[in-house]
Amino acid sequence: MPQPTEKFTKALQLFDEANSKDPNKETDYDNAETPKELLYSKRMLDMIKRFKPDADEVAKLSVAAQHIERWKSPRSDYPMNRKGYHQWRTNLYKFHAETAAKLLEEAGYDQETIERVKLAIGKKNLRSNPDTQIVEDIAALTFIEHYMTTMYNKFPQYDEDKWIDIIIRTWKKMSPEAHEFALSGKLKLPEALVPLIQKALAKNEAG
Repeated sequence: MPQPTEKFTKALQLFDEANSKDPNKETDYDNAETPKELLYSKRMLDMIKRFKPDADEVAKLSVAAQHIERWKSPRSDYPMNRKGYHQWRTNLYKFHAETAAKLLEEAGYDQETIERVKLAIGKKNLRSNPDTQIVEDIAALTFIEHYMTTMYNKFPQYDEDKWIDIIIRTWKKMSPEAHEFALSGKLKLPEALVPLIQKALAKNEAG
């Protein structure tokens, strides 16, 4: 496996420095309080190493910066309805892409690489752009392993049908390779939610 370039190491350092300023905290692997988006970035990088260890720098940079400084664009800045949610998500993708681009330029990356990362983080051309697809795959796998249980506990008002819909929508964003990885035993499925996942996948398979 090729050694990381100096630019790559510098870029990850800049991403970490930016995400370390997140005022929101979560418990990490060692039960220590860690800035939320710093932990998310590390979990995404860990997942891509497991799922696609031969991924190139663009893929790794894209997954590392997917939530870069997310706290600076809170959901509460937009109307609390479906239209407001979609406005927030659209602007959020643009914010992450532009923030990552500035840091990549500081790290010394060329414009072609920066544009590839921006497209991937901006969720452009899903299915036809492999960089975007891998970001979706890693985000979905990371969500399932690390965040699905938290979301389940956060929204007790969601009934079984709602959760089956969430799981199916997540599954449909993933590539066949990510599906295989998720069901191979290499992904730590949330044990309490496995019956729901099985129901969702059976419903999805049945069409």
